[in-house]
Amino acid sequence: MGIEATLTVLNEMRSAGVLAEYAVGGAVAAFLYIEPGATFDLDVFTAWKPTEGGLLTPQPVYEYLAKRGYGEYQKEAVVIEGWAVQFLPASTPLVEEALRQAVGIEIKGVSTRVFTREHLMAICLQVGRPKDTARLLQFMEQGGANMERFAKILERHTLSQEWERFRTRYLPES
Repeated sequence: MGIEATLTVLNEMRSAGVLAEYAVGGAVAAFLYIEPGATFDLDVFTAWKPTEGGLLTPQPVYEYLAKRGYGEYQKEAVVIEGWAVQFLPASTPLVEEALRQAVGIEIKGVSTRVFTREHLMAICLQVGRPKDTARLLQFMEQGGANMERFAKILERHTLSQEWERFRTRYLPES
């Protein structure tokens, strides 16, 4: 199955009120801006809807999916139309901002929202795993980022010094 079927299910979940809002992040979002690489899941960031008692829980998401026959799991991801989907909370101020400022696009004719290039870059810097470092370097090599916007994001989230360390180590000529 193609990603469009998975995105359609996510949009149905939003329409049904199961997801308050969502945006695609991680590798799939990055590959909309840079040269694709391998990925095995779709990272869906969301602000959980509170239950009637005020708790924030992903339980309604998984109950909704189970009722529709999506009960197969791969590690921490539920398989939806052939894609392993990992539902992730917007758990840091940077990711919360990325979710709020996500941009609407169409992927194979299906509307969705994805993190901006600049937010993805800042998240790569903040997380700092080897694959994030490689992805950030790829963003820099391929260009297209609004570096003024990126700098403002870094400043808001106290990542400017980390960026300077990254630049010194990996981009000495810039």
